[in-house]
Amino acid sequence: MAEKYQVSHHPVEYFISLIKSGSIAIPEIQRPFIWKPRQVRDLIDSLYTGYPTDYLIISQSPDMKLRDGSTSEGKKILIDGQQRVTALMTSIAGYEIVDSELERK
Repeated sequence: MAEKYQVSHHPVEYFISLIKSGSIAIPEIQRPFIWKPRQVRDLIDSLYTGYPTDYLIISQSPDMKLRDGSTSEGKKILIDGQQRVTALMTSIAGYEIVDSELERK
C-alpha cells in the first residue's frame, strides 16, 4: 500500500519563510486565533528549550476555500497547527492577528 503522508522535520525558520512568502494558507474551516499571551510565551519557551511542540499537518489541495474567500491553488494548506503557526507569525515575524473578538492585535 502506498504511503499517504510524509513526516518531515523543519526548523522554525522554514515555517516563517512560508508565511512571509504567502506559500501557506489557512482554510476557512479553521477557528479564529484564541490563544492567550501566556500560551504564546509557553510555545516560544518550548521551542527555545528544545521541547516537542507537536506536529503541523500541511496539505496541498488546489480547491480548498480560504478565509479570504479565495481558493488554495498553488499554496500549502494548514490543516492542523493554526494556533501555533499564528503565534509564530505574531511573536517572531511581527504580523498582526485578528482574535476571536475580531479585534486586530
